[in-house]
Amino acid sequence: MRSLRAETFTRVIDAVFACNGGFLAAGDALTEPVGLTAAQWQVLGFLEDGPATAAELARRRGLRRQSVQETVNRLLRNGMLDRLPNPADARAPLLSVTRQAKEALRELGAAQVDWAEGVAGSVSQEDLETTLRTLRRLREVVAQPRLL
Repeated sequence: MRSLRAETFTRVIDAVFACNGGFLAAGDALTEPVGLTAAQWQVLGFLEDGPATAAELARRRGLRRQSVQETVNRLLRNGMLDRLPNPADARAPLLSVTRQAKEALRELGAAQVDWAEGVAGSVSQEDLETTLRTLRRLREVVAQPRLL
């Protein structure tokens, strides 16, 4: 029999998954005019701060490298990413955003701010801050090795 805390935590997980689906759908709608998907936008957003490998991107997002690599491959084919030599590992090229990607990201920035203002306006600042703290803490906890 599950405790009340475990049951509540399970409902939190369900809600996070549902939110993630909604966020991805909203991201797809925002990115469609510039020819991207939400997943591609996430990859490009991480690379705005500088080049990284596909494995580094996957680690930052908590995703499998293979799924990130598929997105990277599409972005490379669409001219949104360049491969650069990686002095630390010749087998893992660094990925860098192209001028085309920078223009798409700039265009998406304004649309994302408008969308975020609309959504955030329905939730108190205090609730948003509590949710952020809680999700960050949960991510730390689930990242720790545990026996299943």
